[in-house]
Amino acid sequence: MRIATWNVNSIRSRVDRVADWLVRSDVDVLAMQETKAREDQFPLDRFTELGYEVAHHGLSQWNGVAIVSRVGIEDVQVGFDGMPGWGDPVAAEARAIGAVCRGVRIWSLYIPNGRTLEDPHLLYKLDWLRALADAGRGWLDADPGAQIALLGDWNIAPFDEDVWSVPFYEGRTHTSPPERAAFQGVVEAGYADVVRPHCPGPGVYTYWDYTQLRFQKGRGMRIDFALCSPALAARVTGAAIDREARKGKGASDHAPVVFEIDD
Repeated sequence: MRIATWNVNSIRSRVDRVADWLVRSDVDVLAMQETKAREDQFPLDRFTELGYEVAHHGLSQWNGVAIVSRVGIEDVQVGFDGMPGWGDPVAAEARAIGAVCRGVRIWSLYIPNGRTLEDPHLLYKLDWLRALADAGRGWLDADPGAQIALLGDWNIAPFDEDVWSVPFYEGRTHTSPPERAAFQGVVEAGYADVVRPHCPGPGVYTYWDYTQLRFQKGRGMRIDFALCSPALAARVTGAAIDREARKGKGASDHAPVVFEIDD
């Protein structure tokens, strides 16, 4: 089975690119982030015409997560237990959706950005990741053999080799020690990065800002990950970052991340 994650940065703007990519890539399950669409705005028909079932959660023109699968979608869950909210009044955002696809619990996750090191949104981000680690640890405590994939845009570059310039990001979000520790907390809860062994760095990224020719100059970040439970990680046979999908007019600023598991 081929599984992918992709921050599409507006599914309504990029549905043609995403649909074409699904055909080319032969992916069975795709977790998407930043759909930026309400439920009634999601282009459902484009995916069902290709043989994919869809689970989507979107509340406004911000955030939004989805899973599309041609191997079935069961037991859909919006959000996870303990997931923090944001706003006034505080409410859960459209940042997490889970479903079982051919025996694998897929989570599409859009971790909060953090904005700046002084912004309250950073504390929200850290709380969100702690809650995810707690939930993930609980899932494995309940079933050590669980097949779980935590997929998405984590808005964290966990190691120096995951950014094009360490000095450039000093004093900014995405690389701060608290954020990196929070990411590591999810790893220590039992979830392994299954892509890095097949895509060694440095210079291997998943995101390039639109400005200042960052993509053309190779100035990116690796912030999109597939973290898998031990039982699922043991089934991974390969992985890739499809940098070609970042090229051309109208591309998302993220590239798809793909991995394969055996039967």
